[in-house]
Amino acid sequence: MTTWVFEGTVLPSGDTTRLTIGTGDPEPLPGRFAVPGLVDSHCHLTVGADEHGPRLYGDELAAERLTDLAAAGVSAVRDVGGNRAVTLKLASTADDSRPVVIAAGRFLAPSGRYFPRMHEPVAAEDLLAAVETELADGATWLKLVADFPEVGPDGPIRGSVIAQTYGTDLVAAVVELAHSRGARVAAHCNTEVVSELIRAGVDSIEHGTVIGEADLQRLGARGGAWTPTLCASVGEDPDESADRRSRRLARSEHLGAMLQLAGQYGVQVLAGSDVVGSVAGEVDLLVKHGLTVTQALVAASTGAQEYLGLTGDRNLVTYAADPRDHPQILATPASVVLNGTRIA
Repeated sequence: MTTWVFEGTVLPSGDTTRLTIGTGDPEPLPGRFAVPGLVDSHCHLTVGADEHGPRLYGDELAAERLTDLAAAGVSAVRDVGGNRAVTLKLASTADDSRPVVIAAGRFLAPSGRYFPRMHEPVAAEDLLAAVETELADGATWLKLVADFPEVGPDGPIRGSVIAQTYGTDLVAAVVELAHSRGARVAAHCNTEVVSELIRAGVDSIEHGTVIGEADLQRLGARGGAWTPTLCASVGEDPDESADRRSRRLARSEHLGAMLQLAGQYGVQVLAGSDVVGSVAGEVDLLVKHGLTVTQALVAASTGAQEYLGLTGDRNLVTYAADPRDHPQILATPASVVLNGTRIA
């Protein structure tokens, strides 16, 4: 057995201290800066794509993703939708060799309002029964696709009109049921329906590209969270048209303004990679959109751990340079201790 010893500055607090993990012969860790484990709060371990578009995969992809996440210093992930047979099993199985998995199970969306190879459609009249099944099988979060464009049976999105998927009263019933079982609800949303979702009591808004100040005030008043997934919302596309670029830049400006208000209203901002980014990249984007580096690090570590009921006691990621000088330093850890074992 080895006791891993770190001496330096621990972020996001900025305290200079000496930390030890383990019992046994002491061995120093490289690096002068450290974070007690990163958290990917919007992850899809089993979602990928082929020549026909988005689809679900199985254990092999999930294991590969968890290995890559661990090497990047991620000690916990919240999987917000995927292959429930894989993700709920991961969430219910303790394994110190990989990040902790918190799982929402399946994507909850009706027919024609989500990618067909990514979910089994749930009609409005069947939604509460589907929620019961998810909860009974161990889901501690539910993933509600609350708005989405029309999608054809073979996969392509038809048009640009995004519509609400389930009525607000039904969403409120889902929230009440989830809360009665100790679970929480994450809602995918990119339209003004975000206001209705927050009034209905959802716990976290995923994406939330048009979230407003009044929404943040209401969400923060009850300790809710927002995962903006900037990597997916404002990431540059080299092939985008001038019109699309204009809309993306306007979206980026709005999100920056709202992120600077989120903490003021008590909203817990979370960092999530979705399927196109990384935690390090998301922290960098959060800073570019108005958060201080410390606020962005909280979103990706201690704040997320507290919100999700996790601990970083046996996890540590060290860095040779200070991530506060440039957040992308997070992408190149000097060492990673996961659940007491050094893996990098």
